[in-house]
Amino acid sequence: MKLLRSRIALAAMAAFAASAGGAVAQDIKIGVLTPFSGPFASIGNVVKIALDMRAAEINAAGGILGRKVVMVYEDGESNPATATQRAEKLFQVDKVDFLTGTVHSGVTLAVGQVAERNKRLMATTVSFSNAITGDRCSPNVFRVNPSAGMQASALALWVAEFKKGAKIYYLGPDYEMGRSTIAEFKKEAEKLGATTAGEVYAPLNAKDFSQFFGQIRAARPDVLYIATGGTDSVRLLSQLKEYGLTNMKLIGNSSAVTSDNVDAMGTAAEGFVAPGNYSVLIDTPANKAFVPKFRAAAKIDPNLYSADSYTVLDFYKAAADKAKSTDTDALRTAMRGLSWEGV
Repeated sequence: MKLLRSRIALAAMAAFAASAGGAVAQDIKIGVLTPFSGPFASIGNVVKIALDMRAAEINAAGGILGRKVVMVYEDGESNPATATQRAEKLFQVDKVDFLTGTVHSGVTLAVGQVAERNKRLMATTVSFSNAITGDRCSPNVFRVNPSAGMQASALALWVAEFKKGAKIYYLGPDYEMGRSTIAEFKKEAEKLGATTAGEVYAPLNAKDFSQFFGQIRAARPDVLYIATGGTDSVRLLSQLKEYGLTNMKLIGNSSAVTSDNVDAMGTAAEGFVAPGNYSVLIDTPANKAFVPKFRAAAKIDPNLYSADSYTVLDFYKAAADKAKSTDTDALRTAMRGLSWEGV
């Protein structure tokens, strides 16, 4: 009985020390709301692999502010209504300190409002819409990836060199990313002399794009710009090849053809041109170390999604180190104008 009372007393002392703040600091929880189902599931998969890799490396080096990083995952399903419910769970039930992983731009915009209500910060590593850090920006939302406008400027310059006054037809998914990406590129291309031959928007996760091919043929464009991603791109490019629509140059945003979907296209993506902020050929020590580790884990080359998702934890760590805190206001201030080394 005496031994039992001693153990109870020790347990009580430990509990008191913890409540008084004298015990080991709590883990830092990173909520990841990314699609594991739906048309962008392949993107969600590489996001998870990259985040898990970097979290393990950070923990092996002592964590963030001496605290272990723990990843908490939820399937965002590329559905804003579902994603906002699951974001609330991550903030309210799982008590995550920071959120990332969103892919669908509409999801990112919606979840940004959830983060703001919960007085937490988030960063996207994938979503392109200018509105996320533009006219619909929340002060609690950051990005570590290029916006649609940044990509548009680069690709429009390429098109101007490819063919002066090119006629361009546009095909994209009917939601925020598709429409904003096309709008940004069209604006930049027309500044440089290109003309618009037409545009059409398909439902997200469309199975058959051939219903639009008659309009495209009739318009006789020099260039077809596509703003799809994931399995939508696989279906679209495969169907374009099947129907013999090969007499125009295929271009698009950086989500259209990437390492997570190109193998499924066979030869349908040959010659496709897109802007990109990442390449496996970037000659830095960090990237040379990253590429073989990611290949071993994912069995594919890293792409812009995996590179930006990997570096978002460096962004968070650099901000926490600068602020010497994980307090939302302190981190927000530290994140503005922050520089850090990525892959």
